Amino acid sequence: MKYAIYQMDVVVADPKINRTKIQKWIEAQVSENKPDTVVLPEMWNAGYALEKLDHLADNNGEVTIPFLSMLAQEYQINIIGGSIANKKEKGIYNTSYVFNRDGELVHQYNKIHLVPMLDEPKYLIGGEEKGTVFTLDGVKMGVIICYDLRFPELMRDLALQGAEVIHVVAQWPTSRKDHWKSLQYARAIENQCYLISANSSGVCNGTNFAGESLIINPFGELVTSGLPETESTVEASIDLAMVTEIRKNIPVFDSRVPHLYQH
Repeated sequence: MKYAIYQMDVVVADPKINRTKIQKWIEAQVSENKPDTVVLPEMWNAGYALEKLDHLADNNGEVTIPFLSMLAQEYQINIIGGSIANKKEKGIYNTSYVFNRDGELVHQYNKIHLVPMLDEPKYLIGGEEKGTVFTLDGVKMGVIICYDLRFPELMRDLALQGAEVIHVVAQWPTSRKDHWKSLQYARAIENQCYLISANSSGVCNGTNFAGESLIINPFGELVTSGLPETESTVEASIDLAMVTEIRKNIPVFDSRVPHLYQH
């Protein structure tokens, strides 16, 4: 499966410009590189303009869903749709949407863990439902959002549901870039899956975002990496047979004794 990751410099507080950027980027990727699956970063519609989200957030995906569905169907690609500020009945969520090649919405997830360091709990509602697995091109996959990466239980649960590829969509700051990389390696190794991340670049309210989007294989080896703090495209193909091979050779899941673990 061939991936293209948009390490995007999100234009803060301008959803229309960000949609235009994404459409042009996808058009260029399909023309030049023909990916099977593209991945977008976190909060790409408005960035971290948290105080303005009441006006900037999508209303239950009414703009984002048809926009990404159209692109997926027109270009016959799978889209891991990063995440957006998304207004629902209870408040504003940080929501990820996933589309298959036919433009069908196959998965949606609301970010569970909100970031105290970026004041998310003041403006957003945390997701109330557990992460679940979805399928693209016959491959079981999962998606988590940024701060979720710090909670190993969430990704382990996806792996136990059979996920072979887990995506992390983020706006992770440069000040904690070492955590960003180390945690991804750990999650890939402990769950014996591909870890594919899309981080943003750029600046918002004095916070620099780290870039360095990664693809890590199930043995914990780096496949490719994005540039630090720079808008760019990250491309690579992944070999799904490696997941089966690593899980057979190092049978972590068979060795688990969960009744002896404390919660």
